[in-house]
Amino acid sequence: MIALLSIVALGFFLGMRHATDPDHVIAVTTIVSRQQSIRHAALIGILWGIGHTVTILVVGSAIILFGIAIPPRLGLSMELSVGLMLILLGVLNLSGIMRWITETFTPAQLENHTHANGTRNSVYRHSHGNPSEKHHHHEENRSIGWMDRTFGRLGIYQVVRPLVVGLVHGLAGSAAVALLVLTTIRVPSLAVAYLLVFGIGTIAGMMLITTAIAMPFKYSKTRFARLNRGLGLVSGIISVAFGVFIVYEMAFVNGLFRHVPNWVPR
Repeated sequence: MIALLSIVALGFFLGMRHATDPDHVIAVTTIVSRQQSIRHAALIGILWGIGHTVTILVVGSAIILFGIAIPPRLGLSMELSVGLMLILLGVLNLSGIMRWITETFTPAQLENHTHANGTRNSVYRHSHGNPSEKHHHHEENRSIGWMDRTFGRLGIYQVVRPLVVGLVHGLAGSAAVALLVLTTIRVPSLAVAYLLVFGIGTIAGMMLITTAIAMPFKYSKTRFARLNRGLGLVSGIISVAFGVFIVYEMAFVNGLFRHVPNWVPR
């Protein structure tokens, strides 16, 4: 029991620390730099963490349970994809395309809207003979209303983008995490459980990070417009620069395109 609790605690806090890796922070900074809602920024962090956890859990479990070995060239390609993604995010941010896409695919934020049956505020009010049935419908529609307010206002683009970015990051780091777990936890079921807890910790850590990052962007937008534009510009430049560095390191230093590539999971 003590060993299990130790695995849970260690996995959770290492997952939170993993969320602070530079490439992770730079990627989400570029995403939330145009976000004006602290709550939506936190949700973006959660979505990123979910995407990251999915690939860590799937790929890591395959390595742990079936002993799958990732070839160096494939491993370098996964790392290279992170660099290319950072460059793309930075270019979209700097060019203004990201803002245009966000505004285009984010619906108008209306507090009240009318459904097909003429009622408002996402709660259908109609009578039933059975009180329990009425309560069930009310709870169900309240849940639908919450999802509509949260995800509908965020927009499909803002929902999909952090998920995809998290998936790519998780794919690049899954081998290193799984191999590290194998060296310390010999029981496969416990090792997979560690990956899950690690992912939950990453979700929590990234939620806190995106919330903290969004604050200066939100408050500088209303009070210091020039500073806000500067922060967005800097985040885009850093994203491109760090992405170019990763691409150079994977492609030339580690020899992705050479006859014998050199890759060490990290």
